[in-house]
Amino acid sequence: MKKGKTETIIFDLGGVLIDWNPRYVYRQIFDSEEKIDWFLTHICDMEWNEQQDAGRSLDEATAEKLAEFPEYEEEIKAYYGRWEEMLGGLIEESIQIFNQLLESGKYRLFGLTNWSAETFPIARERFEFLKKFDGIVVSGEEKTRKPLPEIYQIIMDRYGVRPEQALFIDDSLRNVKAAQEMGIESIHFTSSQQLKSELKERELI
Repeated sequence: MKKGKTETIIFDLGGVLIDWNPRYVYRQIFDSEEKIDWFLTHICDMEWNEQQDAGRSLDEATAEKLAEFPEYEEEIKAYYGRWEEMLGGLIEESIQIFNQLLESGKYRLFGLTNWSAETFPIARERFEFLKKFDGIVVSGEEKTRKPLPEIYQIIMDRYGVRPEQALFIDDSLRNVKAAQEMGIESIHFTSSQQLKSELKERELI
């Protein structure tokens, strides 16, 4: 159970507040979900993408894959060349929850996101609500990423977040478990409705 009153709520962004999905691009390139699955599993996979989230340049990442799979040049170049098309928009029900927490005036609200430093400016420009956070820690800017302990330590040190008075929300179970290991109560996000129910149960909204 919580030892202190919740003062700080930390949101993951992609998959919780912002809809991001590379399939939005690859559905225009491949003619079946099976082909997309194969490409995103064997070529431009999430482990590769996470290296950019941790600070590797997009040019270096693209060059690596082109050298490895030259027959997929067009498809590989599309990953970051058409990256903006992977942004599907806001997850509106989650934004309503965010705004409700913001308007209550009871909490400090932060973002903690695995996101390339080169693509995050696109999101900042597109999504006005990002300006409402008290601060956002972007993995690519810090050269580390969730679920590594140092990124949670960065947000705590930078903004004076006390783990026993914080709540972390992420759609990745491994990121949630890592936060819990740092002493931060966490919610594994599966849907906006589920998040709303859990926040009500905690009497935060």
